[in-house]
Amino acid sequence: MAIEIKNRKWRWLNGLRDRFIADNLPATLFAAALMGLFGALATVVFRELLGWAQMVLGGEDAPHGMVSLARGLDPWQRFLTPALGGAIAGVILQMAARWLPKRGAADYMEAISIGRGVIGLRQTLARSLSSIFSIGSGASIGREGPMVQLAAMFSSLTGRFLLLPPRHLRLLVACGATAGITSAYNAPIAGALFISEIVFGVISSATLVPLVVLSVVANIVTRQILHYDAVFHMPHFEFVSGWEVINYLGLGVMAGLVAPQFLRLLDIARATFSRLPFPLWVRMALGGLIVGALSVINPEVWGNGYSVVNSMLHTQWAWQAVAAILLMKILATAASAGSGAVGGVFTPTLFVGAALGALYGTGLQALLPAGGLSTVSSYAVVGMGALLAATTHAPLMSILMIFEMTLSYEVMLPLMLACITGYVIAHRIRPESVYAKSLANNRRAQRIVAKTSPDKGE
Repeated sequence: MAIEIKNRKWRWLNGLRDRFIADNLPATLFAAALMGLFGALATVVFRELLGWAQMVLGGEDAPHGMVSLARGLDPWQRFLTPALGGAIAGVILQMAARWLPKRGAADYMEAISIGRGVIGLRQTLARSLSSIFSIGSGASIGREGPMVQLAAMFSSLTGRFLLLPPRHLRLLVACGATAGITSAYNAPIAGALFISEIVFGVISSATLVPLVVLSVVANIVTRQILHYDAVFHMPHFEFVSGWEVINYLGLGVMAGLVAPQFLRLLDIARATFSRLPFPLWVRMALGGLIVGALSVINPEVWGNGYSVVNSMLHTQWAWQAVAAILLMKILATAASAGSGAVGGVFTPTLFVGAALGALYGTGLQALLPAGGLSTVSSYAVVGMGALLAATTHAPLMSILMIFEMTLSYEVMLPLMLACITGYVIAHRIRPESVYAKSLANNRRAQRIVAKTSPDKGE
C-alpha cells in the first residue's frame, strides 16, 4: 500500500514536470503559484530569524527596529557592536569559502542569466547566516537581498528535484526571486517587472505572466494570511497644480546627477576595502567600526532605515537634520557594502532618494510662496522613485513600485516625469547601473557556456 501511494506521488510530480517542460500554461502558472508560496515563506523565516537576533542583542527594544535598538545602547556599545557583528559575519563567509564546495551560481541574478538556474544550498545558507549577523548588528544595508536569494534558492532546489532542464529551471528561479521582492516591498507588479526588466532584460508574456501570478500569491501569503505590514507607510500624495510638475522635473534632474556619484562612491569603497591587506573578517569589522563611529553621532544610520524614512514621510524635519542623516547614511552604506557585508543597496537607495526629495521640497518651500506647493513628504515620495530609476536604470519598475506603495493615481504624473528624467540624465553620465557589473559578468559567462556546451546552454 505504501509503495502504491509513493508511486502515485511520483506520477503526479512527473506529470507536473512533463506539462511544465511542454510549456503548458496551466502547469506553468501552477508551478509559479507554488514558488510564490515557497518564496513568501522563505522571506518570513528570514525575517523571524533576524528579529530573533535583534531580540538577543537589544531585548524588548528590538521589535521597534534597529534605530530604536541603537538609541538604547551606550555610545561605546553603538561604536563596537557593528564591528563585532561584521567580524562574526566575515568569519562565517571565510569558513564557507574554505570548507563548502562551490556549487551553482553565487547569486540569483547569475543563476537566471547564466542559463543553468542552479543555486547552491549550503553557500546560500552560509551567506544568509552571515547577513543576519551583519544586519542584526547595525550594518547599513538592506535585508531584502538575502531574502530574495533564499526564495530563489528554494525554487532552484524544487526545480532540481523535478529534474527540470536549464531553461525551465531559470524561470522557476526567477519566480522565487520575484516572490522575495514582492514579499519585501508589498509591490507585486513592480516585483515581477524587476526580474523582467533588469535580470531578463526584456519584458515578454512568456516570463511576465507567471511572474505576475506568483507575485499575487506571495503578496496574499505575507499580507493577508500572515499579516505582515508594508515596510513603508506612505502618506496621502498631494499634487497642487499642473504647473508644479516643473518642480518635479527639477527633482528628476537632481536625482540623475546624484545617482552616478552615489554609485561611484560604492565602487570606490569596494575597491578600497579589497586592496586592504587584511582577511575578510577584519575588513568587515573595519566597515562595522565606520558605521559604529557614525552611529555615535547619529544612531539613525543603523539598519536599512525603514523607521527613518517613515518618520521623514510623516513629520516635518529641519533641513539640517535631513542633510546630516543623508550624508551619514551614504557613508555608512558605502562602508557596509564596500567591506563585503551580505545585503542589498536597494533599500538604502530608497532612503537616499527620500532624503534627497525632502531636502528639495524644503528648499522649494523656503524659496517659493506658501500655499502653491505640495507637502515635503510628496517630494520625498517622488524622490524615492527618481533615485531608484536613476540607479537601477529601470524606470518602469520604479514608477510602478512607488505607485503600488502609495496607491495614489495623483502621484503618477510627477513620478513618471521625475523617474524618466532621472534615468536619462544618470544614463548619460554613467551608462552602467547598480547591477551592470554583475549582469555583464553573468552574460559573459553565459556566452562561454553556450560555446562550450554541446546543447548550447540547454
